[in-house]
Amino acid sequence: MRIAIGQLWQESNTFNPLPTTWADFEAFGHFEGPAIIDQFKDTNELGGFIQTLRAFPTPVEIIGLQRFAAWPSGPIDAPTFRLLIDRMLGSLSQAGRIDGVLLALHGALVADGEPDVSGHLLARVRELVGPSVPIVATLDLHANMTARLVAAADVLTLYHTAPHIDVMNTGKRAAQALRRILFEGAKPVTAFRKLPMVVPAERANTQDPNSISFGIRKTLEGWERNPFVLSAGIATVQPWLDIPEMGTSVLVTCAGPEWRNWAEQSCSELARAVWQRRREYLPEIVDPTWAVAQAHACSDGLTVISDSADATTSGSTGDSTVLLREMLKYTWPRPAIVPIVDPAVVAEADRLGVGATFAATMGGTRNRRDFQPITLDVTVNSIFDAKFILSGHLGDKLPIDIGRSAVLTHGNVHIVATSRSGPHFAPQLFQTAGLDPFTASLLIAKSPCGFRAAYADQSKQIFVARAPGCAPSDFWNYPFIRIPRPLWPWDEMGDL
Repeated sequence: MRIAIGQLWQESNTFNPLPTTWADFEAFGHFEGPAIIDQFKDTNELGGFIQTLRAFPTPVEIIGLQRFAAWPSGPIDAPTFRLLIDRMLGSLSQAGRIDGVLLALHGALVADGEPDVSGHLLARVRELVGPSVPIVATLDLHANMTARLVAAADVLTLYHTAPHIDVMNTGKRAAQALRRILFEGAKPVTAFRKLPMVVPAERANTQDPNSISFGIRKTLEGWERNPFVLSAGIATVQPWLDIPEMGTSVLVTCAGPEWRNWAEQSCSELARAVWQRRREYLPEIVDPTWAVAQAHACSDGLTVISDSADATTSGSTGDSTVLLREMLKYTWPRPAIVPIVDPAVVAEADRLGVGATFAATMGGTRNRRDFQPITLDVTVNSIFDAKFILSGHLGDKLPIDIGRSAVLTHGNVHIVATSRSGPHFAPQLFQTAGLDPFTASLLIAKSPCGFRAAYADQSKQIFVARAPGCAPSDFWNYPFIRIPRPLWPWDEMGDL
């Protein structure tokens, strides 16, 4: 038995002015062929595929196709899009006879001229392998699911958690669905409902028993424990996509046509329940000045402020100075830590060396629309290579390399400047920089929700700041022109 596996993963943000290029995929690590199995057997969705395939009843020859991944950013430029698709399909066509395909996708990947890259890829794969070879794909919980995407796959398996702490397990669930098709004769039937709503990411916390998402996760996990259910999921969508077919989706896939009515009814009931409770997703957002003042007033323990509008995990540019300006107003008893993406400042710090003091102009270099640069005297505290293994939100032993980086200090404000975008919330980033984020006075996390997996139990207080950026909580105030209308919360609507 021969099973082909591959990955094309990136979350796009159409408000980010920086296009994603081939260089961004190369920086994150491009692998092909047997190197995929060697490098990712214990990592994320690919690791889930590989580990489960190796436990199949019949020995499996795993065929590595291509592994393309890039950190969330702007849409992919057209040449890179063509290159990615051509290489993936080329590897598949050269693989010869295969018995199944497993692909790790995101579902919110946009390219110049193609708003549904995942759907495009799956449709092309289906054309290549024909109707009888099963295709199973994984998706992020923030996927924008389309009719084309659903039609091209036999099964789509979504993350159940936000923060995303079930990434590898999602790969395992996908491979288990493929096993049931190949060995048990499952004949997938799918119910799919698209809801005219888009919700903020800040309160989509599936780990919080008081959130709407917690109950939804429990429902979906309960459904998947039924032997006749291959997959059940909700995709609350990446909000910062100005594209057609935008909206939240619910999907249920059962193991045979005899369960079609159950799938349709369950899918519709959950969709109605989510629609009726949509306002529960609206987060509490606070003024940055107030939030930083509250952090300074907290004499013991850690305060975490989410700079969600500039969240690098949401595809923003990571070069905001809004919260940094507020932090500079205070003398901090313990380190106050803020990350920023600024390769020029890193290069200058690297040139001058540890211990040097200079007037650094930073921020507002990648997104001049929303951010203004700031100039301040800083001391180069350290220079380091931001390489670490990410485990927790978004990662199971996921290698991260965001390039040459520096810790710059102004008083007790510690600015962690990196050359590239990355998980600018992760404890591993700050620890690699020589800082202990858990003993700080204040930490700025460029993440809307996922940071809570690391800091919820370690912090005294958490705030979400209202600030400018590519990924604002009140996204409906931005100039969307391509989304379908009516769509909540842009438009008020009654019951569906």
